[in-house]
Amino acid sequence: MAKLSIHEWFVRKKKEETKVAPQPRRLDIPDNLWVKCHKCGQTIYVKDLEANLKVCPKCDYHFRLSAGERIRFTLDDGSFSEIDPNLRSTDFLEFSDTKPYAQRIEDAMLKSSLNEAVVTGKGKIGGLPVTIGIMDFSFMGGSMGSVVGEKIARQVELSIENKTPAVIFTTSGGARMQEGIMSLMQMAKTSATLQRLREQGIPFLVVLTDPTTGGTTASFAMLGDVHIAEPGALIGFAGARVIEQNLRQKLPPGFQRSEFLEQHGMVDMVCHRKELRNTLLKLLSFFAG
Repeated sequence: MAKLSIHEWFVRKKKEETKVAPQPRRLDIPDNLWVKCHKCGQTIYVKDLEANLKVCPKCDYHFRLSAGERIRFTLDDGSFSEIDPNLRSTDFLEFSDTKPYAQRIEDAMLKSSLNEAVVTGKGKIGGLPVTIGIMDFSFMGGSMGSVVGEKIARQVELSIENKTPAVIFTTSGGARMQEGIMSLMQMAKTSATLQRLREQGIPFLVVLTDPTTGGTTASFAMLGDVHIAEPGALIGFAGARVIEQNLRQKLPPGFQRSEFLEQHGMVDMVCHRKELRNTLLKLLSFFAG
């Protein structure tokens, strides 16, 4: 056996150490079968989560829902008819930050499969006719631009025309900065339209979901006859950190969450998602006399 020099021994040793160990065979498991709860960390089978209305079976955390899921969980089967489905935002200011606003709109449409951050229409809950507006956070964070305000105003006008209650599910990061003052004007427009609804004595029910903030909270989201909130939803105008910086004091635990707002009279009730449809039906039946 030939003798190795010290240099050759180290070279061979290094080669042996850098050899890649055989990798175990990877199981081909789809990555969309399980989801982890954002609150308790529980791993949940997706089909079980959907069967539970997207509520964590361990800690009751309410996952965000799409507009389509809201419609399916709330309205009578086959009763929904969308209005103004083709209204879309345009980049009338030619706004650009890290990317042009027009590109952001296109990206949001591809991501959410929606044309805007709110879906409006008419349908029935337990056989009772309603108009309904459902905001979807997946479209630019549910931000309120000129088209969102216009669609909600048209929904309310349809309620006035048909004398049917209006129901809105809110989830929003606030007014859409890319449209400047035009987005802020939607606060006044939706509020004025809702005043006409109130003068006609037609009920307006608001379901506040996580999160509902900014200009949406400062307008139509807080103008309902009854305000229902889902458990644990973040509801407020400015963020907690901004408020703390201005007040220069620590905020109480649970500040801006549904349960805190119910205790302080900002919402009428906190309702579990499993009871939400029945609660809406009871309220609609009450208002119907």
